Amino acid sequence: MDYAVEMLDIRKEFPGIVANDDITLRLKRGEIHALLGENGAGKSTLMGILFGMYQADRGMIKVSGKEVRIGNPNVATKLGIGMVHQHFKLVSTFTVTENIILGSETRKGLVLDVKTASKRIEQLSQRYGLNVDPHAKIEDISVGMQQRVEILKMLYRDAEVLILDEPTAVLTPQEILDLGIIMKNLIGEGKSIILITHKLKEIKANAHRCTVIRRGKTIGTVDVASTSELVMAEMMVGRSVTFKVDKKAASPGEIVLQVDSLSVNNNKKCLALNNFSLEVRAGEIVGIAGVDGNGQSELVEAIAGLRKPESGSVRLKGEEITGLSVRSRIHRGIGHIPEDRQKRGLVLDYTIAENMVLEVYHREPHSKRGILNKAAIKQYAERIIASFDVRSGQGASSIVRSLSGGNQQKAIIGREIELNPDLLIAVQPTRGLDVGSIEYIHRRLVEQRDKGKAVLLISLELDEILNLSDRIAVLNQGERIGVVNASETNENEIGMMMAGVTAEGGGEA
Repeated sequence: MDYAVEMLDIRKEFPGIVANDDITLRLKRGEIHALLGENGAGKSTLMGILFGMYQADRGMIKVSGKEVRIGNPNVATKLGIGMVHQHFKLVSTFTVTENIILGSETRKGLVLDVKTASKRIEQLSQRYGLNVDPHAKIEDISVGMQQRVEILKMLYRDAEVLILDEPTAVLTPQEILDLGIIMKNLIGEGKSIILITHKLKEIKANAHRCTVIRRGKTIGTVDVASTSELVMAEMMVGRSVTFKVDKKAASPGEIVLQVDSLSVNNNKKCLALNNFSLEVRAGEIVGIAGVDGNGQSELVEAIAGLRKPESGSVRLKGEEITGLSVRSRIHRGIGHIPEDRQKRGLVLDYTIAENMVLEVYHREPHSKRGILNKAAIKQYAERIIASFDVRSGQGASSIVRSLSGGNQQKAIIGREIELNPDLLIAVQPTRGLDVGSIEYIHRRLVEQRDKGKAVLLISLELDEILNLSDRIAVLNQGERIGVVNASETNENEIGMMMAGVTAEGGGEA
């Protein structure tokens, strides 16, 4: 059999946790091989070993049939293995070309030969259908384009095996389809791809075979075409999962959040949200649907107090809060699950315990007269960890950076729900989570609603919006296109509205 890469009986332990427990993965040449597993199942660790970021405690790696030792990422690169990480490693003030040649610069004498490099990048970009402008600055291009730059970076270094870690977590539905085409172009040219993911739909659409790992062990490798999503989901979480949210009809109470004619600028001082109005009542989930970058972030930041609106007002339970600080908003009952967990949600080098009290450390029992009560803080954190199944090596004292992305996410959601807010703003709450965790988080959001809380849900996953919301407001280019009842609409109607087509006779909220 012609294998590009074989990882045989790989074992890796970290303090307090066996991340990989004798895992075997064989990648055929010219195939897209999905690596499926829950958050913290050991997927990224296994690929980190293949890319030379970690060393296995035991086991063997073969590349094209020969046993190799991959001591660091440079060795991996020389062996033709490249990796696109979940959080991109790009310099935002550099151009595409500068980022791609970083670390493997071609020179003419002492001078960088940028011209030849950008010509080669242009050729690669065309050959694989990447459509990247070599001269654009990273900070000016979309996240989807940045990902293509990461792919080009590997192709520029002649990678034959490409590892894509959760590549669609940050993409819009259209970009996800485009990435599928790009992956097929890559294997059409003889490359082999390992796709780390927990999105079953994408495995079905793109992969040939799929290896499932659970809690660090290989559960099995299946042929994707002949295996159903349900079977793969069950292999992944070890029990049957439901994809439908179980909820009774909402019984909304009084208005908790009232947004009136709100206009907000983006970072480039252009109007991102224009004259937007919305009400969210106690006991309902209102979803905001829209393609990424249509004003959702600015809306959330204006409600949470992270961005000053140009005009309009935000009221919480009848009180005008437009000018209040973030802390006083939290105090008045706003919980916020932010879109970017690493930038806005967590202090990565703090422990879980410290992160769990970021909003309440100044109140009793967590501190008294400015002195922190470590025991009370630890107890508080442990309650959240247990309640939200946050998996880490060393419990409350684990450094947050060491947690898998999904476990970081669960910690944030636990922290915000623990505040018992009247208004919970959930932005992309299940981004990067596996089906088992998604099911759990959805249940918790519905539970908040049923406790009479107001929930504002912003998500790019249309299924999630349709499944969870009671009412859906659609945003297009910063304007409200309409508000519809979730039970009376469907993906097509919402999709049309997202594209800016107004709903016929759509009831105004």
